[in-house]
Amino acid sequence: MAEAERIIGTPDTPDAPGDGQQETADAERPRGRRRIAVLFAVAVLAYALDLVSKMIVVAKLEHHEPVEIVGDWLRFEAIRNAGAAFGIGEAFTVIFTVIAATVIVVIARLARKLYSLPWAIALGLLLGGALGNLTDRIFRAPGVFEGAVVDFIAPKHFAVFNLADSAIVCGGILIVLLSFRGLDPDGTVHKD
Repeated sequence: MAEAERIIGTPDTPDAPGDGQQETADAERPRGRRRIAVLFAVAVLAYALDLVSKMIVVAKLEHHEPVEIVGDWLRFEAIRNAGAAFGIGEAFTVIFTVIAATVIVVIARLARKLYSLPWAIALGLLLGGALGNLTDRIFRAPGVFEGAVVDFIAPKHFAVFNLADSAIVCGGILIVLLSFRGLDPDGTVHKD
């Protein structure tokens, strides 16, 4: 009987369409779509900045002397990195490619449940950065899924990196901060 009342929409039932729950669900859909739009807008911006910067570096800086930006503390120096951060694991380029592709798929699946603007920004940064480095691994020499990533930002006494790496790190830091604050991607707050 209760199931029939729910389907018919008797006003006395808590699930009846007229009790505000339907309006809330309808209001949540556009908000979720906006968060997904933010995620993809941030991802496209991060990806485009990374792609354009690497094209400029390859065209103007590769096979040339490094350019000093802030004395010897920061310079632009084009290098090819087949490994991960700090050049670690150069023999595992295919594995890094698979990891990047997996991250992209996970973010795309998680986007459907996204109702938090900070999470949309964080995941957008991760997605854009992963796409930037994945593009290098697929399309750059020495071959498909074995390509070396173009790195060029060289702070003194630190690893050389690129804008995709920066986006990934910033997105990761934001995710850690959101997790410590108890904010979930669906917009709920939990207290542990």
